[in-house]
Amino acid sequence: MAGGNMSVVLHAKGDLRLENRPIPEPGPNEVLLQMHSVGICGSDVHYWQNGRIGEFVLTKPMVLGHEAAGRVMKVGSEVKHLKVGDRVAIEPGVPREMDEFFKNGRYNLSPTIFFCATPPDDGNLCQYYKHSANFCYKLPDNVTFEEGALIEPLSVGIHACRRAGVTLGTTVLICGAGPIGLVCLLVAKAMGASQVVITDLAPERLTMAKELGADFQLKVKRGDAPQQLAKSIEEKLGAQPHVTIECSGVESSIHTAIYATRPGGVVTLVGLGAEMANIPLIHAAVKEVDIRGVFRYCNTWPMAVAMLASGKVNVKPLVTHRFPLEQAVQAFETTRQGLGIKVMLKCDQNDQKP
Repeated sequence: MAGGNMSVVLHAKGDLRLENRPIPEPGPNEVLLQMHSVGICGSDVHYWQNGRIGEFVLTKPMVLGHEAAGRVMKVGSEVKHLKVGDRVAIEPGVPREMDEFFKNGRYNLSPTIFFCATPPDDGNLCQYYKHSANFCYKLPDNVTFEEGALIEPLSVGIHACRRAGVTLGTTVLICGAGPIGLVCLLVAKAMGASQVVITDLAPERLTMAKELGADFQLKVKRGDAPQQLAKSIEEKLGAQPHVTIECSGVESSIHTAIYATRPGGVVTLVGLGAEMANIPLIHAAVKEVDIRGVFRYCNTWPMAVAMLASGKVNVKPLVTHRFPLEQAVQAFETTRQGLGIKVMLKCDQNDQKP
């Protein structure tokens, strides 16, 4: 571990730098990890371009990155379940206190939670990173580091499908075929959804969705009438879907979700758009359509590891670009331009394999 700890640091809006930071020392309940694979998320790019997301505002330099896997280099004195050399996936949200949300299993809603790369907390897009050992999950031998990093977006899909109540025989509409829409597709199918229709503006994303198991793909155009899109969705499925998972955050897409979902169904909002939105709320009310929010995830890593290890879910096709850590700015620009699906940064100079 001679030398520094190359890190991708956001100093201010538009000011992304590679810089050496000290190698951290793990506390009693922490592990020091040599990072291997870190995916770039839309939120990382949003912080880079805007310096904030909602109420989370960058006020000091912050290391980016929260979709990550690495290898244990040091273990704290109290850590029993991990040892040096273990390969682990990192859950980036760690409760700071045992509050009511922690106690009832919804720790993602704790207002004081630590979360990688959310101001003021540093992320893990670096060579060496320390993290709570209880939120590091050992990877089976047949699961790669990149798959381990993709457990983070996969967890969004698991949490969204759980919130939506996807089960055997459910018909599902997914609005948006970006990385999150695609993991929702993978999870919905794994949880027993009988038919999934997915929408997007980009034909290449719909092609990827088809390869990943979508039963129907619907290309939408800006300005399409939501009620007409709802009719098209019903025609494709033969009935209105039980569940809609909205992954774009676009107001017109939320309209489509509400109009398309069958009476008594569920609309789950995953995509984050403008703070205020005009929506056909009365239409939802008289159909008794439940509208449910999604904030990150909780209690998903064990299920995700099992899904990947068993082969029930294959996330490998999602990685379309890879860059060494030294080319982080180029990797971020690739993501900003919307090229491919998932851009992966490789943090270990001696191991650039998946």
